[in-house]
Amino acid sequence: MSISGSSMPAAGGFKARANALQAADMDAYWMPFSGNRQFKADPRLIVGARDCYYIDADGREIFDSLSGLWCTSFGHGRHEIADAIAATARELDYAPPFQYAHPLAFELATRVKALTPDGLDHVFFTNSGSESTDTALKIARAYWAKRGAPEKTRLIGRAKGYHGVNVGGTGVGGIEANRAHFGDMLVSEHLPHTLLEENRFSRGIPEHGTELADVLEERIQQHGADHVAAVMVEPMSGSAGVIIPPAGYLKRLREICDRHNVLLIFDEVLTGFGRTGAAFGAQLFGVRPDIMTLAKNLTNAAVPMGAVVTSDAIYQTFMNEGGPEYQIELLHGYTYSAHPLACAAGLAALDIYEREHMVDKAAALAPYFEEQVHRLRGLRHIVDIRNLGLAAALQIEHADGQPGLRPYKIAMEAWKRGLYVRFGGDTIQLGPPFIAERAQIDDVCNILEDIIPTID
Repeated sequence: MSISGSSMPAAGGFKARANALQAADMDAYWMPFSGNRQFKADPRLIVGARDCYYIDADGREIFDSLSGLWCTSFGHGRHEIADAIAATARELDYAPPFQYAHPLAFELATRVKALTPDGLDHVFFTNSGSESTDTALKIARAYWAKRGAPEKTRLIGRAKGYHGVNVGGTGVGGIEANRAHFGDMLVSEHLPHTLLEENRFSRGIPEHGTELADVLEERIQQHGADHVAAVMVEPMSGSAGVIIPPAGYLKRLREICDRHNVLLIFDEVLTGFGRTGAAFGAQLFGVRPDIMTLAKNLTNAAVPMGAVVTSDAIYQTFMNEGGPEYQIELLHGYTYSAHPLACAAGLAALDIYEREHMVDKAAALAPYFEEQVHRLRGLRHIVDIRNLGLAAALQIEHADGQPGLRPYKIAMEAWKRGLYVRFGGDTIQLGPPFIAERAQIDDVCNILEDIIPTID
């Protein structure tokens, strides 16, 4: 069985390059988060993309069931974004962001401010979710230093949390495998995760585990509130396998942070701009953080870009410190912050986001997606299914002594049948584009229903 779609355009130069690629040509590229040896022995090359599909080197259509890496939620090949990038490249290929700026940076920041929850008013641009994390953590520490509390440096994350792979994000992140080889990269600790046995096969926001937020109270009392700078969590953990906080959990974290004068940071890199069926996880759960990190759907992944959005209180603390006006308030930034091409892509992507009512599309498809995913319950090897909005994970029972092997085998077989799925740890993760149709969701689940029971 394969997934059918609309006719696809010729892949042109990418296909020719793929056909010319020899095994020796692959040696130089050290692929990220990949089994390099296996891939180079049996490559899976993508040469084109349109709507909900990739095209492989053989010209096959491959349904993209994870929106790339949760980042092309508005569909591939959006000509509006491509045209905006091309036009900007011809007019302004680059502008230095230190002490100078270009108009698109201000336009995009204003758009982001208007879309994010009220009270998050100031936007600092980065180039990725990982950079957004490190920027947010540095802002949090610098904020307390400027408030006369330089000893407030301790950072708290959550087990199974993912905040990118830079030093700060690896430290605050709670996926142990991502930390194992690098030592103590940042002084931080982790709250317990909310992936609980009693919540297995839950639909949407789970019921049990709200009290786990109270561990934050214990951690703050243990170290003293005058030493804790910030808590960073995802409204929904994606990379660890779609782990959703129980009802009331995030509100309780907010209350504890307020009580002890600790900043709350939401990592909305994955959840931002519609994935949960709401514009942002903060709105779905009714909790406003002090700082929010963004990336992925900000440009529909056409150009790398991230952002950190802060409250006015944090921003004004830096602006009102005193000293001469020419003095730099925050000694931080990137060569490519607010890159003109990224800003052009972001403005075009947000035009699509608003014009095509992408949040409404995701919310409308989510109930059907939930029903189809949960009908896989009872299949051999599936020990849990969880979902929220257009995100779901199938928890696969690991093979003895070989964690992650079965999801890998499932994903490789799915690729042969015209389906790209994300596998991580012992999960198969699904996050289709918001423009996907019900029939395509059916096909995804039918293929998985065929494959999973056959895997040893």
